[in-house]
Amino acid sequence: MSQREAALSRQHAVLRDLLERHAAERPDAPFVQFWPGPAATSTWTYAQTLAQVRRRAATLARHGVVRGQHVLCFMGNGPDLLATWFAINYLGAVYVPLNTAARGKPLEHILNDADAPLMVAEAALVERLEGLSPGKLKTVLTVDGTAAPLPGLGVQILEDDPAAPLPPAPEPPVEPWDTQAIMYTSGTTGNPKGVMSSYTQLYCMGPDAFEVAPDDRCLICGPIFHCGSTLYVYAQLARGLSIGMMREFRTSDFWPAVRETGSTYVLLLGVMASFLLKAPPAPGEREHPLRRAFITPFGEDGPAFAERFGVEAWTIYNMTEISSPLHAGPGITAKGIAGTPRPWIDLKVVDANDLEVPDGQTGELVIHSRRPWALMKGYYNNPAATAEAMRNGWFHTGDGFRREADGTYFFVDRLKDVIRRRGENISSFALEAEVRTHPAVKECAAVAVPSEFSEDEVLVVVTPVEGETLDPAGLIRFLAETVPHYMVPRYVRTLEALPKTSSGKIQKHELRAAGVTPDTFDREAAGLRIGRAAPRAGG
Repeated sequence: MSQREAALSRQHAVLRDLLERHAAERPDAPFVQFWPGPAATSTWTYAQTLAQVRRRAATLARHGVVRGQHVLCFMGNGPDLLATWFAINYLGAVYVPLNTAARGKPLEHILNDADAPLMVAEAALVERLEGLSPGKLKTVLTVDGTAAPLPGLGVQILEDDPAAPLPPAPEPPVEPWDTQAIMYTSGTTGNPKGVMSSYTQLYCMGPDAFEVAPDDRCLICGPIFHCGSTLYVYAQLARGLSIGMMREFRTSDFWPAVRETGSTYVLLLGVMASFLLKAPPAPGEREHPLRRAFITPFGEDGPAFAERFGVEAWTIYNMTEISSPLHAGPGITAKGIAGTPRPWIDLKVVDANDLEVPDGQTGELVIHSRRPWALMKGYYNNPAATAEAMRNGWFHTGDGFRREADGTYFFVDRLKDVIRRRGENISSFALEAEVRTHPAVKECAAVAVPSEFSEDEVLVVVTPVEGETLDPAGLIRFLAETVPHYMVPRYVRTLEALPKTSSGKIQKHELRAAGVTPDTFDREAAGLRIGRAAPRAGG
């Protein structure tokens, strides 16, 4: 495949062109059903979506938004966020979504880094800007009818005027290689980095990564500020198909939302599948329209979810900086499977010097695209980080992988999260997957803590399922039956909630820094010995 053959046209990839084409060709076809929502207003057809977007675009243009300008969005899932995102791109401007959990110094860093003079926000979130350096931000438009003043900022109520004239189309037209969004990473080890994403990259994340049927509807149950949900919105838009959209993921709401929106497939990120599996069995829980679940990362929860709820198990590997280079399914069962590469993607598993390691060995996954603009354009205002990530012409994921002889790739762990204990490398990802199978564990994180001998000891930090009491010694005994002896943690700490970034990723560096706290269970101090055989108490 040549680069010209791999390149995409405006009609394939650019939001304005996609939306106008589908609204002309299938005006009455549904695009989105919001859940929950009043029956009369919860569904937008393609024609209605275009009308909503044009109204919002006229409003933003009235407030000075022009092609290439950065616009911050500080909202949860719903009609206002979708209309605003699409309107920003409709004008040829750059969409900069903020995590609704962002606050304090990480939020201030983004405000100063993003170079955005305008923000569209929910009023309840605007108060978090107080006392922060706003960078270039001058104006905040609130979408829910109230606007409390803030020193140094012009806070106004956003009011769409149906009669407002639509500004002329961007000239020259927006191209597939233009910047569509700047999406900020989680900042697990430092300040969040702004990933500059083209329309081509967003398109490549979804539409040709997996096949769908003409009647498929995707349920968006994760936040749109996360690239995982963004790609599925765009995948369905590019195909002229539809989405259901939850305001936020809640275990108790998930199946009602699936049924009422008629959704046929879904992305379940992180512990979503685990949360749904922890829910008590219910009558008719296999009676729903869902046919496929993309579960990532793929651990014990994948096959169990497929079996219990009667769906196909799939997985997909992606990051904000790349474009879904691996996918697998249906019928997969192997823990950690990420799949096989797409035709225009080159992958290697390399050592610390970027030299390929043999099949079966673990190294870092690096990526090269033969389709122009399918990877990120770089980190905004951070050329040093861009050069480091793209050294030797390949994007470095920071993820440990292994490739099997048949060409299948398996995720092992984030490289910085691998634990080295008594000569053995332990995947925190694999250990956490086993810990979550315990019926009383809701969430968990496995981290290394210093050993008084050499290398590391293993600390597992857990949160209990609501209403359950978690016995650390019982968890140790449970794991001794399911994992190799060297993986069984020495320490267990129980918390009500794990520390997380604004995008919901567990902040393992905080758990490492806290280390072994006074409330941490130490199996050795308790006399619970683990060897190659079953655990035993005492000497």
